[in-house]
Amino acid sequence: MSSHDTPPPAPLLRVDAHQHFWRYRAQDYPWIDDRQGVLRRDFLPDDLKPLLDQHGIDGCIAVQARHGLEETDALLALAAQHPWVVGVVGWVDLRAPDLEQQLARWSDAEKLVGFRHQVQDEPSPSLFMQDPAFNRGVDLLQQRGRVYEVLIKDADLQAAAQFCQRHDVHHLVLDHLGKPDLSQEDPVAWADRIAPLAALPHVSCKLSGLITEADWQRWRPVELLPYFYLALELFGPQRLMFGSDWPVCQLAGSYRDVHQLFESAIHELSADEQAAIRGGTAIRLYGLQGDCP
Repeated sequence: MSSHDTPPPAPLLRVDAHQHFWRYRAQDYPWIDDRQGVLRRDFLPDDLKPLLDQHGIDGCIAVQARHGLEETDALLALAAQHPWVVGVVGWVDLRAPDLEQQLARWSDAEKLVGFRHQVQDEPSPSLFMQDPAFNRGVDLLQQRGRVYEVLIKDADLQAAAQFCQRHDVHHLVLDHLGKPDLSQEDPVAWADRIAPLAALPHVSCKLSGLITEADWQRWRPVELLPYFYLALELFGPQRLMFGSDWPVCQLAGSYRDVHQLFESAIHELSADEQAAIRGGTAIRLYGLQGDCP
């Protein structure tokens, strides 16, 4: 059947730009510790789809949660089975001398939109971002038009800004607002630290992962909303996107909690600005097909 035989699909308006799937095995996910028992089970597309439907979200981007080429393969397999999984941010060994050959295995994977490394878990994230082999790998990704996602904590924001300055050929995405330390730092101090990153036009940011940086039992929206407002001021709606960080968000709240917090942060924006953060930014940055499966 040719493309002319099918009607054009409806616009894809809303995207959850950051969530995870896994079949849980303890050795594969060493970052899931004893405090995180709720995460020690499988989380698969059939678990997420009802939550997306409840909140009017048309599609999602599945992001890697473990190191290994098989992680990228597994996420791409799920995306092939579920059209509403519209993109995959996978993992590859960016320091590998045969990186080009590793990337070639996915040359036909249209839904592979980017890569990420869990830099926050390295012994010294700031030093890791200076590693010559790692930087060569990110250079190669950018030359190939692939997004790289920066996962660090706020102690490494300065090093992340220097890293991002070195890599300005393609889009970079900062995960989880740079993981502000909500127990130690007020929002204005965090804004000062993240401003050098926001000043780089090729760097965008995910409005995600904030409730798990707060006190899991006692967080309140009034504590977290200032971070959203400051991110809006620094990055602007065209470089921000919604992400649930499901299922990790369940450590501190439900999908509904995350979504309500996000919606309350953007409700005074214009319709076009809201549309950008809800999905338009993700569609543009990741080169997603702007239609609903």
